[in-house]
Amino acid sequence: MLPLCLAQGIARATENAAIPDKSAFNLFNAVPANLMRELQPDRPDETETPHTVDAGHFQLEMDFANFTYNSTSHEITRAWSIAPVNLKVGLLNSVDLQFVYDDYLRFPARIGEATKSGFGDLTTRMKINLWGNDAGETAFALLPYIKFPTSTGGVGNNAVEGGMIFPFAMKLPEDFELGAETAAGVFRNANDSGHHEEFMDSITVDHTLIGKLSGYLEFFSNVSTERHSDWVGTADVGLEFLMTKNAQLDFGCNIGLTGTADTAHAFAGVTLRF
Repeated sequence: MLPLCLAQGIARATENAAIPDKSAFNLFNAVPANLMRELQPDRPDETETPHTVDAGHFQLEMDFANFTYNSTSHEITRAWSIAPVNLKVGLLNSVDLQFVYDDYLRFPARIGEATKSGFGDLTTRMKINLWGNDAGETAFALLPYIKFPTSTGGVGNNAVEGGMIFPFAMKLPEDFELGAETAAGVFRNANDSGHHEEFMDSITVDHTLIGKLSGYLEFFSNVSTERHSDWVGTADVGLEFLMTKNAQLDFGCNIGLTGTADTAHAFAGVTLRF
C-alpha cells in the first residue's frame, strides 16, 4: 500500500511540475514563446474553445469570405459577408478580450424589397477560463458578450444584444477531441416590438486526418422564445490545416437540417497568432 501511495504522489508531483506557472504574465508582460499553449481558435466550427489567448499576445481569426444560400418553396436567396473578423487580446493567463466585427455584408433583394449592403455590428466578448487552460483532460470557460449596433445600410437591427456562452472541451481516446457548449442570449424581436431569449447548444468532434490536416463534424441547435419561431438545427463539417504553430487555414460548410435554418453556409478563413 505504501509503495502505491508513494508512486501516486510522485506521479502527481511530476504532473504539477510539468505545468508552468504563468500567473505573473499579463498584457504588458507577454508569455515567452516556449511557454505558449497550442493554437486554439474559436473557428471554424460554431463551438467555441474554452482556451484563451496567452497573455500579452494577439490572435486574428477571420473569414476571407462566407456565402449563405437559402432555398424555400417561395424563393431562393443568397448573401455574402466579406472578411468578418475576431481580434483577441490576451489580458491575463486565463482571460482574453475579443472584438468581433461583421465587416461588409450584402443581403439579396426579396420580392418588393431592395438589396441591402453595409458594414455590420461590433460585438465585444471576454473569455474567462476556469480550468484546463494549460493542462488536463478537460477545460471549461465563461464567455459573456454584448453586441453594439454599429451597422450601416440597414443590415442590422439597431439593437443592443448580449448573452453568455459556456464552452467545454475534453480529450478522447485515439486522439479524438470533443467540444461542446451551451449558450443563452437576449435578442431584439424581428418586428421590433421587444426582446426574446434564445438558447444555443452544440457538440463537435475533431480528429487529425493526415499530418497537420484535421477535420470536424458538428451538430448545432438554436431554440428561440420569439412567437411563431421554430428551432434551427444544422450539421456542420470542415477541415483545418495547421501551417505553423501560429497560423491555421480552414474551410467548411454548415448544412441546414430544419426549415428555418439556411440551406447551406460555406466559408473559408484563417487564424494568425502573434
